[in-house]
Amino acid sequence: MTGPVGDAAGGCRNGQSVRVAVVDDDAIVRSGVVALLRMDADLDVVAEGDDGHAALDLVRRHRLDVVLLDIRMPRMDGLRALERLRAEQPAVPVAMLTTFADEAYIAEAVELGALGFLLKSDAPRDLIAAVKGIAGGGAAFSPRVARWLVRTEATVRIRRDRTARDIVDRLSTRQRELLAVLGTGASNAEIARRMRLSDGTVKQYLREIFDRIEVTNRVQAAILAHEAGLDQEARGS
Repeated sequence: MTGPVGDAAGGCRNGQSVRVAVVDDDAIVRSGVVALLRMDADLDVVAEGDDGHAALDLVRRHRLDVVLLDIRMPRMDGLRALERLRAEQPAVPVAMLTTFADEAYIAEAVELGALGFLLKSDAPRDLIAAVKGIAGGGAAFSPRVARWLVRTEATVRIRRDRTARDIVDRLSTRQRELLAVLGTGASNAEIARRMRLSDGTVKQYLREIFDRIEVTNRVQAAILAHEAGLDQEARGS
């Protein structure tokens, strides 16, 4: 579940359980995912839904740390729900949890701001680690998805016909260092610890970096860092 845009770190947020919502129209699959997540003491599934409209309602009614969305659902599918959630509740991390690793779905989910694209066939421990990582400020993608993200259309789209190196050259030395650490899959807390910064300073740096390199979320930024080789620099330091 790790990789250039993965983050398996996480756990409780400030000593509190990670509050999760699971949205899937297949009641049997949904109950299985819920039961799996509840096996971990750090995860608390506080809400369930069966379509995109339910997802919107759940986010409005609950304080959530992670929302897991299926893609193919009636009435409003997961991608349309993701689009609405990013517009209405941009602070709530959303990950797609689906059977389908279709490249078009992956590209659209990343473009819309998903912080994870997980497969229902992933190992239980990997799914649990991914949810914790996303709650901790990171991103998590199944290995198959992560490989595609850094090799094909998603990367080309993010580069916008310019080389990744040219783009990161816009950054200050400190911003470049922070982007390099983010590219390893580090959460905000891990970035703060490694760079000896406060959480608030990390968030401010990220906002400035995203504006400078013209991306909208940490997944796109991590892909760019990988393409520019910054993540390898960070791992080697």
